[in-house]
Amino acid sequence: MLHRLQPLIQPQLQRLAHPRALAWLGLGLLTAVAVGGAGHWAERRELQAKTAELHQAAEVYSLALRGVAERYDYLPYAAARHPEVLALLAQPDLPQRRQQVNRYFEDLRGRTDSAALYVMDLNGQALAASNWATPNSFVGQSYRQRPYFEQASQGVRNTFYGVGLTTGAPGLFIAEPVRQQGVVRGVVAVKVGLDELSRAWAKAAAPVLLQDSRGIVFLSSEPDWLYRSSRPLSPEDLAWLARHEQYGPPQTQTYPALPWRLERSADLAEYRLHTRQGGRQRELLALDTPLPELGWTLTVSTDLAEVDQARHQALALATLGAAVLLLAALGWQQRERRFAEQRQARQELELRVQERTRDLQLAHAFRKAMEDSLLVGMRARNREGRIIYVNPALCEMVGYRVDELLGCLPPYPYWHPDELDRHQRDSEAALQGRAAPQGFESRIRHRDGHDVITMVYTAPLIDEQGQHLGWMSSVVDITAQRQAEQRQREQALQLQRSARLASLGEMASTLAHELNQPLMALSNFALAAQTLARQGPPELLQSALGDIVAQARRAGEIVQRVRGLIRPQGGQHQACDLAQVVERVQGLLQAELAAAPLQLDRAALAALPPVRGDRLLLEQLLINLLQNALQATEHLPAARRALELSAGVQGEQVELCVADHGPGVSAALREQVFNPFFSTKADGLGLGLNICRTLVEAHGGQLGVRGRDDGQAGAVFFFTLPLMALAPPEHPEPLTPAST
Repeated sequence: MLHRLQPLIQPQLQRLAHPRALAWLGLGLLTAVAVGGAGHWAERRELQAKTAELHQAAEVYSLALRGVAERYDYLPYAAARHPEVLALLAQPDLPQRRQQVNRYFEDLRGRTDSAALYVMDLNGQALAASNWATPNSFVGQSYRQRPYFEQASQGVRNTFYGVGLTTGAPGLFIAEPVRQQGVVRGVVAVKVGLDELSRAWAKAAAPVLLQDSRGIVFLSSEPDWLYRSSRPLSPEDLAWLARHEQYGPPQTQTYPALPWRLERSADLAEYRLHTRQGGRQRELLALDTPLPELGWTLTVSTDLAEVDQARHQALALATLGAAVLLLAALGWQQRERRFAEQRQARQELELRVQERTRDLQLAHAFRKAMEDSLLVGMRARNREGRIIYVNPALCEMVGYRVDELLGCLPPYPYWHPDELDRHQRDSEAALQGRAAPQGFESRIRHRDGHDVITMVYTAPLIDEQGQHLGWMSSVVDITAQRQAEQRQREQALQLQRSARLASLGEMASTLAHELNQPLMALSNFALAAQTLARQGPPELLQSALGDIVAQARRAGEIVQRVRGLIRPQGGQHQACDLAQVVERVQGLLQAELAAAPLQLDRAALAALPPVRGDRLLLEQLLINLLQNALQATEHLPAARRALELSAGVQGEQVELCVADHGPGVSAALREQVFNPFFSTKADGLGLGLNICRTLVEAHGGQLGVRGRDDGQAGAVFFFTLPLMALAPPEHPEPLTPAST
């Protein structure tokens, strides 16, 4: 055989020994090395691209998962602080409470597109749920065994993914403890379905899956991998899963191992994953991304078939050698041109980004300059009430720096210590969207200690995507306006007092002037009578005594005329409507009542039967009592100066009460205050209440004083009047000078 092949092999060996052949052989070797290098380079390049794509996909899927969790993160927090939920936990046996919370949860679920929302007592029983009207309602079901309930009932807010005990549908559970006065009273949970996320993953070209802390796959684009474990489970893990039925009853889940074979490198986060999928063997490049806030691990992968394909294509292209050198050069030129165009496009994009950044900076500077020039305070809060923005005007108004206010939750440092309850109510109303559109008045405390009166207007804070982020409030300082109004009221009161003093001085001057002449005449006639009594004729003595009597009558008439100017006349009794009397008194005391508003039940006054009396005397009586109440409360803050006037029928009498929040009248002084010339005021004459009692008794009624029924500080002056049919028909005696 060899001797037959020798004639054929010999020429080939001779050709190989030729220098040109050696050159071609060297060129062939170089070509082979170049082809191998090209294949290796193509493989590494495609692998790097796949690795970058894998990291980008992991970041996108992680953001999507966190977005789903954060989208519904506020729901249980808000529901746990809702007044109706707190009322239900306080009175769980009231059907009306349960129905109110059922309706509230149903409406909240429809607004937020969550799977379900429900509240449980400390025994784990669901009291109310958003699906209360469905066959698979949570109401009445016990979830005591669920981990999210166990942690939330101990005051720890948590998340949990598992299969529902009632519906059998998996979902993400977010649980929030419900606290009242710092004590956990129940648990509010929201169930969020991840079906939309699972459907999106099903369209992925390569498998995407989620593992819990035990390595069990609970969400996957590959259905065959669900509820399989990436590592062996310990007996403790299996017992925990069976007890809590996280992924269904223990008899339905065995958690077999995943059909994987892994190849890891110590210096790389990525690893190769060999598995069988869809009846064929696949090699994947996978990356694990921990999600510590959820206790999960996200695994994304990409197919390595494209890497092998790239290597094969590079080898095929390199084998063409010199024959395709020109095409390779042209391809390189086109590639470089495309890269140049991309670089140019990237530079243009960067230039546009820089221009846009400058525009945004200019707009931000313009907005900041505009906000800094405002005299109105601006404050932005998120939906939890945390301050996220304040402008310089508000900082100047309250005396605190921006860094001292940002991040604050109620109670805020500038809240007035005397009105913390009112501030808390106004803040909760604003955060729940119930702030008055016309604004509300609020008294705050500056850092240096002085009070600031403000008007607060609140509106929703909406971002560019229409999402409700919180609330924006504008705060207007109206301290100067309120002080001017107070000065105006005080000036009006001072003018009224001056007018009354002037009238009193005028009447006193008139009385002194008119009485001067008859008194001088009386003195002269008395001296003359004294002389005539000793030595004069009886006729002259009789005449002098007659003149004395005449002058005495003249003095009495003068006193009676002036007295008629300073007190109403008696004997003018008729049917009186007490509602009209109160309305008339309000008009006369309009200026005084501006600083201390009068609270009265007009419907109760209008329903009172008529009484028999003198309308002018009753008006004077009510004026005296209201003025005494105003004087008793003039040292109090504006919010506590309110007076209450109430009325009602007591048997056969009508009773009117005037209540204030002043210092009150002690039990030891409740009878002495009606005595003449007894007064608790430094400049008082002690006649006002005595005159009031005389007026009431002249109408057949009684006047008294007692403490407030609600236990607060203050006094209640009350008087009774007989009904029209029971009042005495005769005219009461007019007030005597001694009584006045």
